[in-house]
Amino acid sequence: MSETILILNGPNLNLLGTREPKIYGATTLADIEANCQAHAAEIGVSIDFRQSNIEGELVSWVQQARETASAIIINAAAYTHTSVALHDALKAAGLPVVELHLSNVYKRESFRHKSFISSVADGVMCGFGAHGYVMAIDAAHQIAATRTTKT
Repeated sequence: MSETILILNGPNLNLLGTREPKIYGATTLADIEANCQAHAAEIGVSIDFRQSNIEGELVSWVQQARETASAIIINAAAYTHTSVALHDALKAAGLPVVELHLSNVYKRESFRHKSFISSVADGVMCGFGAHGYVMAIDAAHQIAATRTTKT
């Protein structure tokens, strides 16, 4: 398994399963990671799954991914709507990026409709709950494979 997809999770996602379950569901982040690891093994890729409440740590991980990952999936959570630093790091990484949200942000508060990530992402997934992570893995894997074959 030489291909590694970095999956980054932003602030408060460590509270999944207990935080606003009507919006985010009852699945924990550990459950999501287990599902991602199982799916990745099925399709022959590795997953590096991380969560941080600290913006700078997420930025550092994106920068490191330039040397270690074939693609990035990011659920930046609240930083989606505020972080120019994450935008710039993702842009500089030069890797396929899939932006991910558990909920459909367009059915929520208007401030959630603006993303600093979308303009540097190859695709955006929102509203599919925990299953969106599996979908994002498939998308990131496909995009990375397409880019590899073109270079």
